Amino acid sequence: MVKLATVVPEEQHFILSSLAPSRAQRRLALAVVLALLVVLILIEGPLSTIEPERIYAFVPAYAMALFVVDLITAVLLFAQFSILRSRALLVIASGYLFTALTVIPWMLTFPGAFAPGGLLGAGLQSANWLYILWHAGFSMFIIAYALLKDADPTKGLWQGSAGAAILSSVALIAAVVGAATLLVTAGHAHLPRTMLDPVRFSTLRLYVAGSQVLLNVAALVVLWVQRRSLLDLWLMVAMCAHLIELCLIVFPVPVRFSLGWYAGRLCGLVSGSLVLCVLLYEITTLYGNLLSAVFARRREREARLLTGDAVAATIAHEVKQPLTGMVTNADAGLRWLNRAMPDLDETKAALDRIVSDGHRAAAVIDRVRAMFKGDLNRTAFDLNSLVGETLTLVGDALQKDRILVRTELNAQLPLVIGDRVQLQQVLLNLITNAIDAMAVSDKERVLRVKSDIHDDGAVRVSVADTGTGVSSQDIDRIFDPLFTKKPGGMGMGLAICRSIIEAHSGRILVAPNKPQGTIFQFVLFANGATSAGALRGEQPENLPHSSHA
Repeated sequence: MVKLATVVPEEQHFILSSLAPSRAQRRLALAVVLALLVVLILIEGPLSTIEPERIYAFVPAYAMALFVVDLITAVLLFAQFSILRSRALLVIASGYLFTALTVIPWMLTFPGAFAPGGLLGAGLQSANWLYILWHAGFSMFIIAYALLKDADPTKGLWQGSAGAAILSSVALIAAVVGAATLLVTAGHAHLPRTMLDPVRFSTLRLYVAGSQVLLNVAALVVLWVQRRSLLDLWLMVAMCAHLIELCLIVFPVPVRFSLGWYAGRLCGLVSGSLVLCVLLYEITTLYGNLLSAVFARRREREARLLTGDAVAATIAHEVKQPLTGMVTNADAGLRWLNRAMPDLDETKAALDRIVSDGHRAAAVIDRVRAMFKGDLNRTAFDLNSLVGETLTLVGDALQKDRILVRTELNAQLPLVIGDRVQLQQVLLNLITNAIDAMAVSDKERVLRVKSDIHDDGAVRVSVADTGTGVSSQDIDRIFDPLFTKKPGGMGMGLAICRSIIEAHSGRILVAPNKPQGTIFQFVLFANGATSAGALRGEQPENLPHSSHA
C-alpha cells in the first residue's frame, strides 16, 4: 500500500473532512432535506393508497447500486484517514464499509430475489433482521465518529501504520458482517418475529422501527453538537434521509413492495450517495484549484527564469534614469563650486538630489531583486493615491504624446493589502504600454484609468487606451515571458505584471476596447476595513480627473 505523508495541522483546512461548509453548501443541504420531507408527506398522505406491482428484480438492482456507492465512499474516507490519521475518519470509513458488505447478504437472503425463501439457508426473518442490524450499526458508527472528533486536530490521531489500521478495520468489519449473517441465517428460527409472511410486517416490527428512529435521532443530535466540517454537514443530511427511509418503509402501510417501501429504498440510495457526491465534487474542486495553483506557479517561474541578458537589461533600464540624474546633478554641483563665488546653497541642493537619486536607484535594485525572489512587503494602502502618483510619474510622456487622461476612481474604495512598490510597477507598466500603443495612432488618444469595487468585494483597476490594440491571435500569448511585438521590447513587462498580481492572489485580464484599443484589468482582494476615501475625507491628491497631461 502506498504510504502517504501525514498532513500537519496547519494544512488540514485543505482536507475535505476539515473544510468548513459555506453558506451556499448549508443552503443546499437544507434544500435536500426539505425535498426529502416533501416526498415523505406525499407518500404518507395523498399517494398512500397506491399499490404498485411487486418487482423482485428491484432488490438486487438496488442492493448492487448501494454496494458500489458505499464501497467507493469507504475507499475515499480510508484514503483521507491515511493522510490525516484521524480515528474519527477511520470509524466513519468503517461504517460505510459495514453498510456496503451488509447489503450483500441482505440481498441474498431476501425472499423472492433469487429463491422463494432466500439463499444462504435463510428463513422468513433473516433479511429483515439483517436490515435492522445494518441501519442500527451505521447509526452507532455515526455516534462513534462524532464522539471521536476533537476541536484540536493534533488529538485523536492514529500513531501506528495507516495501512495496518485500514487492513485491520476491513478484516474486523468483514468478520462482524459474517457473524451477523451466520446469526440470522443459522439461527433464524430463534429470531423475534418481525415478519408475518414474506410481505407483511408484524406489530413487533413497528416497535423495532421506533427504536431505530430513536437511535437515528440520537446519532443526528450528537453529530449536530459536534458539527464542524463539510463532511459533518452531509452526514447529518444522510441521517435525515435514513430517518425518512425508516418512516416510509414501515408507516403507514407496514408491507413490502408498497409505494412507501419503494420510495424508502430510493431514499436509502440517496442517503448513501450524498456523501459520495459531495466528496467527489469537493475532490474535483480541489483538484481544479491545485491545477490553477500549479499553472500559476509555472507561469511565475517562467517569468522569473528570464535570460541573464534580459535581467541585466531590466536592471539597466530601471537604474538608468536615477544614474542619469545623479550625473547631471554632480555636473551642476561642480559648476556651482567652480564659479568665482561658489554658490554653496545650490551645491547643497544638487548634492541632496544626488542622495535622493542614489536612494531611488537602490530602491529600484531592491524592487527587481524582490520581484525575482517573490518577496512581498505587504502593507495596507490607498490604491487611488497610487494611481495618482503613477500618472504623475508619466506626466511628461502623456504631455509629449498629447494624450487625454480620464479617471473614474471610486472614492469609497477600500484599502488593499500588498506590496506598494511592486503594484506601482504594474500600473506603470500598463500605463506605459498604453502610451506606446497610442503614440503611433493618428486617432483620438485617450487614456482611461478606472477603479471600482468588484462583485465579490475585491478591488478592480482598469487601464484602457485607444491605441492599436492586440490582435486576436496574440491575446492568449500576451502574458507569456519574452513575447513582444514592440521593436526593441524584451517581452518581460506583462509577464512580470502577471507574476506580481498572482503573487498577491489576484488576477489580471486583457480584452479589446471599443471601438479600438485595449483594456487591461487587475483585481486584488481588499482589506475589508473602512474605505480609503472615508479615511482621507477627500478625493485623491495630485490626480487629474480629465486633463491633457
